[in-house]
Amino acid sequence: MSSKQIERWSPLVLLLALVALWQAACMLLAIPEFIFPSPSKITEALLEFSGPIAEAAWKTFWVTMVGFGISIVVGVLLGFLVGSSRLAYAAVYPLLVAFNAVPKAAIVPILIVWFGIGIGPGILTAFLISFFPITVNMATGLATLEPELEDVLRVLGAKRLDVLIKVGLPRSMPYFYGSLKVAITLAFVGTVLAEMTAGDSGIGYLMQSAGSQQRLALAFAGLVVIGAMAMLMYELFSAIEKHTTAWAHRGSQGH
Repeated sequence: MSSKQIERWSPLVLLLALVALWQAACMLLAIPEFIFPSPSKITEALLEFSGPIAEAAWKTFWVTMVGFGISIVVGVLLGFLVGSSRLAYAAVYPLLVAFNAVPKAAIVPILIVWFGIGIGPGILTAFLISFFPITVNMATGLATLEPELEDVLRVLGAKRLDVLIKVGLPRSMPYFYGSLKVAITLAFVGTVLAEMTAGDSGIGYLMQSAGSQQRLALAFAGLVVIGAMAMLMYELFSAIEKHTTAWAHRGSQGH
């Protein structure tokens, strides 16, 4: 088996090893299911409640995608604004950092007052928690454009906007896709957080209900589904990144 194949399968092997260790610990220590369910009990819950879990997962998925889509639009536009001007970078970036430091769990009750119980808080929380890495990475990609390259293009007659659009944006694509892989996982966190606090459906609501009834196997099943959806979206953006920004990975293809 080549090193590339070993690298490709190593995450799955590690996951299976951790699951086996988890199962063995639960069996040997006789840990009660209502305290810490074993992987076998979680699998049983996934199969027994497959219908409700699938329905809740679909609700969480599309709510997350709506909030994530908004975060892409706002993040790219704001990142372009911040990265294209030194003054904007100096003025806006500290405010973005301060806003990102605010716990989003503290914002959910405010969203409930404004938008009520339902999908509104979920969409907005997914947006609020995921737009920051997109904005920061886009701004960083544009702000770190080499001054020498910009000077050459300006001498050739290119305007500032031409440099940003024709050179800055393509150069920022690796930063952009890197931010998407981080932001999508955060978006799922935001949606589940809102569903647990202000939702009437979705995986977060299902987990909250299961936890209150001490059905931890079902609650853990919800965690597994969320993790699987986030991982699949992460891999999707990784595949898109490799096909659209292959030039940025030429130096690492031989490794």
